[in-house]
Amino acid sequence: MTLQEVKLLAAKGEGLRIEFKKKATYPEKIVRELIAFANTAGGDLLIGVDDDGTVCGQRYIEEEIFVMEKAIKELIFPTLAYELSSLKLNEKKGIAVFKVPVSPNRPHYLKDKDRKQAFIRVADRSVQASREVWEILRRGKNPRDMVFTYGNKEEILMKALGETDKITLKEFAKLAKLPKFLASKTLVRLTLANVLLIHPQESEDFFTLKE
Repeated sequence: MTLQEVKLLAAKGEGLRIEFKKKATYPEKIVRELIAFANTAGGDLLIGVDDDGTVCGQRYIEEEIFVMEKAIKELIFPTLAYELSSLKLNEKKGIAVFKVPVSPNRPHYLKDKDRKQAFIRVADRSVQASREVWEILRRGKNPRDMVFTYGNKEEILMKALGETDKITLKEFAKLAKLPKFLASKTLVRLTLANVLLIHPQESEDFFTLKE
C-alpha cells in the first residue's frame, strides 16, 4: 500500500469499514475492531493515524505491529485472516494497515477468561453482538431453506410490524407473552428465513420486515 492510498483511506474518515488508531496502546481492546470488521463487512485498521484522519505516523511502527499480531494470534478465535501493509513516513515514523475481509468463519470472538465476546460494526463503532446477532452469524454461514410453522406468535409479530414497522426482542416477548428465549428463537428463525431483517444497535437491536 502506498502513502497516497493510505491518505485516501484516511480522508474518508472513520466509518463502517475504517478505524484509526494513533498507536497500539491497548491491543486487547483494538482487536475488537478487527473482530467487528470480520463479522460485519470487512474493513481497514490504520495505526499511525489520528482520529481526525491526520496521517501522523508512529515511532517504532515495527513494535506496534509486533504487539498487534501477538494480540490477534492469542485473543481472537477462530484464527483471523488479515493482510498487513506497512510503510515509512520518514526515518522515525511509520504507518501500519491491517486489512480484514468479511470472514467465512464468523462469528469471530474475543476470549476473555471463560467469556466469549463477539463484536460487530455499527456505523463507525464496534459494539458487542447480541445473542441474536451471534446466532444469525453462526447459522447464516450455511444458508439453507428454513421451514417454520406460521402460528399464533408469528401472527402477533406480523401484525405488530404492520402497525409499527419495527420491533425489539423485549417488545415482541411482552406482546406475545413469550419467554425471552422463545421470542429470540422465533426472531432468529424468521431472520434466517429472509422474512425479517435484524438491525444491530449499540443498545438494543430491532427487527423489521424484509422488503
